[in-house]
Amino acid sequence: MKPTGTDPRILSIAAEVAKSPEQNVPVTLLKLKEIINNTPLGSSELKKIKQDIYCYDLIQYCLLVLSQDCSQIQGGWNTISQLTQILSHCCVGLEPGEDAEKFYNELLPSAAENFLVLGIQLQTCFINAAKAEEKDELLHFFHIVTDSLFWLVGGHVGLIQNVLHSDHFLHLLQADNVQIGSAVLMMLQNILQINRSKRTKILLEINRKKEEEDLRLQLQLQRQRAMRLSRELRLSMLEIVHPGQVEKHNREMEEKSAVIIQKHWRGYRERKNFRQQRQSLTEYKAAVTLQRAALKFLAKCRKKKKLFAPWRGLQELTDARRVELKQQVDDYVRRHLGSPMPDVVSRELHAQAQERLQHYFMGRALEERAQQHREALMAQISTNAEQLMKAPSLKEAEGKEPELFLSRSRPVAAKAKQAHLTTLKHIQAPWWKKLGEESGDETDVLKDELSVELETLFISGTKAP
Repeated sequence: MKPTGTDPRILSIAAEVAKSPEQNVPVTLLKLKEIINNTPLGSSELKKIKQDIYCYDLIQYCLLVLSQDCSQIQGGWNTISQLTQILSHCCVGLEPGEDAEKFYNELLPSAAENFLVLGIQLQTCFINAAKAEEKDELLHFFHIVTDSLFWLVGGHVGLIQNVLHSDHFLHLLQADNVQIGSAVLMMLQNILQINRSKRTKILLEINRKKEEEDLRLQLQLQRQRAMRLSRELRLSMLEIVHPGQVEKHNREMEEKSAVIIQKHWRGYRERKNFRQQRQSLTEYKAAVTLQRAALKFLAKCRKKKKLFAPWRGLQELTDARRVELKQQVDDYVRRHLGSPMPDVVSRELHAQAQERLQHYFMGRALEERAQQHREALMAQISTNAEQLMKAPSLKEAEGKEPELFLSRSRPVAAKAKQAHLTTLKHIQAPWWKKLGEESGDETDVLKDELSVELETLFISGTKAP
């Protein structure tokens, strides 16, 4: 059955192979190499291309060309070596589908055998060649064929037995030429490494299954032992209990067993539900955090906009309410007629009122900024005080902990430095000067007496002089 969605390049090559004469088929099949090389290795696209090549029998055409006489093929050993690469790359990673049995039992062994036959032919041509350039070229083609065989065997480990038991492979091992023999031995070493790694994997899998089986048997044995001990304990308890209390004892044991089973089952159910709901809980907490931050930001924006927005009147009033209020103002003015005011004085009063309003709003904004600055300073002072209270002494401080004693306030730093100098002076004073002093007494120390650069360092546990 032909696959749907076949690559048009594969269709074109298949049609050209079907219509071309027999001598042009090898050259036409070489176009597959460009398609395979331009497709990313290990991608699904390359796997689909390999399936299309197999379904349109292009792999079988490559195999038929390699089984023909090499001297009759256009391009000679160059064409043959490239066809071996195409065949090996198409067979590795291919999923044959319904024809799997034919692919693994017939096509792959035939391809490996053809590669070995080509190796023998190249070996004969290499030995009979007279020119050094011709020998180098044939040796290069021999390496390509052996590499293609190794690639095929590496992708299908089941072919190792076929290759090692092949008479053609034995013939290659018996080569008298050093270069050919070293290439064959290198290929044999690589094949044996593949076989060894395969056996290692099989042994590891067997050991893993054996360990799992042993663990299962141990658990089963422990369970049986626990059940036997429980039954023995129950029988011993029944021997002690009065015959009239046996039924009551059995009922109590059943209730205890039911409670234990329910406890473990509920714990397992709750743990399972918690694991299932953990992701949703995390998402809910993240959504709450984002919403809280967004609401705070929007409230701050509204507050800032309200502070600096110009006066626009009472926007919530409707037109009917405006008319009603205007009527009330007119009635009040009509009932309480005042002294006539000149137009100039009225404008001046209006300007003064606007200026005072503007001054009020600006002053309120400045007061709020000052209040925010004060709150920030208080929070900073509280944080610094808390860090100093929790900070260890200088003897116990490690790493960056001494940075907790630094202060950006010059008065505080000066006081701290003076207290530190006083403490150092008192510590360095001779013992006879300390006689009669009570604990907590301090002595003034001049700054010039100690040339110690302490920058802005706090000393925990000292008092200001």
